[in-house]
Amino acid sequence: MRIPLRTLPPILTIVTASSALCFSPVLAAGSQTAVADEGPFMAENDAAMTKMMKGMSVKPTGDVDRDFVAMMVPHHQGAIDMALAELRYGHDERLRRIAQEIVVEQQQEIAAMRLALGQPLPPPTPAPTQQQPGMQMDMRHHTQENQR
Repeated sequence: MRIPLRTLPPILTIVTASSALCFSPVLAAGSQTAVADEGPFMAENDAAMTKMMKGMSVKPTGDVDRDFVAMMVPHHQGAIDMALAELRYGHDERLRRIAQEIVVEQQQEIAAMRLALGQPLPPPTPAPTQQQPGMQMDMRHHTQENQR
């Protein structure tokens, strides 16, 4: 059943029109390449989200503060893991800078929460954005023309 656009509220007209564009065969052909290129990023993000959600499922201990930290640490680690995926695959330098800030800030908040509960901090390790021996970040997409 077709509904004349003039009978819909203005916002629904916009949504309906833009939805029709999304399913256009011409646009769909171009988006298939974009989806294929985005596969590794999406896989990493999906893994980070799955790990985060599993980690946030904690059995209550009766200590609200400990339960809070037990849920927030995997939440923050999930943000770190997603930010690292942006750093590996993202193109926009502004978003890459934000992702770097997320990594640093979330690590600091994890440390602060653990310290507040008197929990030991993990041993120092190189920042996840620093190259480690045997590991290389994919920098093919980060040429001078992409930097602004």
